[in-house]
Amino acid sequence: MKKGFFLITLILGISYNVSAQEIKNVNFVQEGEVSKLIIETDKENVFAERFHVTEDKQIILDLKNVKVSPKLLRGIDTSEFPGSTVYISGYKKPGTANDVRFAVQLRDNVRSILEPSGNKIVLNIENRFGVFSKGKIKTNDKAAQSDLVEDVVGLNVPKSNSIEDILHNLTLSGPKKYIGKRISINVRDIPVPDILNMIADTSGFNIIIDQEVAKLPNLTLTLTNVPWDQALDTVISLSKLVAQKNANILIVKTLASATKEKEEEMKLADLKDNLAPLVTRVFLINYATLVDIEKIVKDYITKNVGTIQLDERTNSLIVMDTIDAIERIKKIIETLDTQTPQIMIEAKIVEAVESYSKRIGLTKGISFGYDPVGAIQAPVGPGFSFSSAPNVTTPTALGMTIGIYKRLLNLDLNLQLMESESKGRIISTPKVVTQNKKAATITSSEQTSFRVQQPATGNQPALATFQNITADLNLTVTPQVTNDGAVNMQIALNKSAFGTRPTVDAPPNITRRNITTNVLVDNGSTVVIGGLYQTTTLETRSGIPYLRDLPLVGWLFSTPYAPDTSKNELIIFMTPRIMNQDEAGMVDRQAKSGVNSTEL
Repeated sequence: MKKGFFLITLILGISYNVSAQEIKNVNFVQEGEVSKLIIETDKENVFAERFHVTEDKQIILDLKNVKVSPKLLRGIDTSEFPGSTVYISGYKKPGTANDVRFAVQLRDNVRSILEPSGNKIVLNIENRFGVFSKGKIKTNDKAAQSDLVEDVVGLNVPKSNSIEDILHNLTLSGPKKYIGKRISINVRDIPVPDILNMIADTSGFNIIIDQEVAKLPNLTLTLTNVPWDQALDTVISLSKLVAQKNANILIVKTLASATKEKEEEMKLADLKDNLAPLVTRVFLINYATLVDIEKIVKDYITKNVGTIQLDERTNSLIVMDTIDAIERIKKIIETLDTQTPQIMIEAKIVEAVESYSKRIGLTKGISFGYDPVGAIQAPVGPGFSFSSAPNVTTPTALGMTIGIYKRLLNLDLNLQLMESESKGRIISTPKVVTQNKKAATITSSEQTSFRVQQPATGNQPALATFQNITADLNLTVTPQVTNDGAVNMQIALNKSAFGTRPTVDAPPNITRRNITTNVLVDNGSTVVIGGLYQTTTLETRSGIPYLRDLPLVGWLFSTPYAPDTSKNELIIFMTPRIMNQDEAGMVDRQAKSGVNSTEL
């Protein structure tokens, strides 16, 4: 078991079909304090593996020999749920034909249980550590039950109940799980070697005891019905002994003897290194900087023997050391000297504007004169007029004028009938390319000017000047590529645009929109990082009180019906793409992300 992570494998089913099965559905639900990732297939007996990557707080679920539609591999954002999961991403495992991997990002390291349920695979995840221990979920899977024990931080568990595995567990430091046969010991003032021999005879393992152990003080023990490995561990701890395992043989020494022996081994190792032949190797550094590589490699050369030199002209690292050290340094350089991932980030800013207005009614009411006593004259008129223009400020109007009609004089009215609709869309698509963990900024500016009138002073006449103002589109992104090929982006977007001018000489109005966020996106996927939708409705109407409310004729005593509606929508999309995924070793890194280590 490698330091920093643990690997637990569950094999579901007893047969492995040659023909690939198909994933029909992927779903995520929460039931109380347990989150469930449910994967439904068209057949039963799916071969699956699950392991935890504690450094990255991830659970990896691999399904072998399955087919899946790309739409089912879309990421599932679970950050809105109060549980332990944040995001679930699925993708085809690199380097394989029909293997699929699901990576579950966690807030904190918690335990999980993988269960078969007919043609479904159910990954149960604790929403907080300790849920499974309190019986929140039941399982008949012995491997899953063992998982509940092994996942406890720092608890060492024997791989089996064999003597070799139990003895190996005793030699480890930290808390342990004891599974040996139960025994009882009741002794008084007995030498430590005799107690050790009693436990060895009862348990069936061989023991070699250092002579210095006999010089330790005698012990008095009363242990009833305890595992023999716990009794042995207790005696070793009380007497401050050191245990070493060789198959089913346990070698017990005092701490002083073990320390002295270790010091002698280190001296022999140093002597061996000093006597070993030295070789010189020139490492060409292609992508990393010499200074950074030298800082790392210098900790792995043989002390007081190996040397490192830098040649900046050829960008090379010259190492002289033993053959073993050279091979170790070679693996380090091969792992670290790779291309830095380059990411092209494309943003799409869509801004849609829509306005609608209507004018219905009399613009100036009705004007006329009336002569009750004069002679009725011959009609003069009527005259009709019609005007239209595309500008809202000069709306369509239908007018009628009658000079004389019997006793009516100068009858005049203008009926306004206008409906206006406008739509517009502005799309901005800034793109920028940058290296991993390097901030990139792209800026686009638009400039205009307005008139500034300087007053007259003394003998100087009034002077008119022009002043410039700008509206900018600024995008700053800092990407970070994760081990599974996703991209974490820190984004700062500022967009300003000119509006209308209050007057001809006045500066235009400026609208500004800003967004700052941090998002995790799969390579090549698109995410909406922000949206703004505004609707404005304005309606103004005036008229003669009471009369404007009369039915049928009230419109004769009020201003035209004039509602104005405007809509403004802003949506921002972001798409990151890793341009040199193969060259930067991303494919190999994803393929072994479950192991995530290199033997040196």
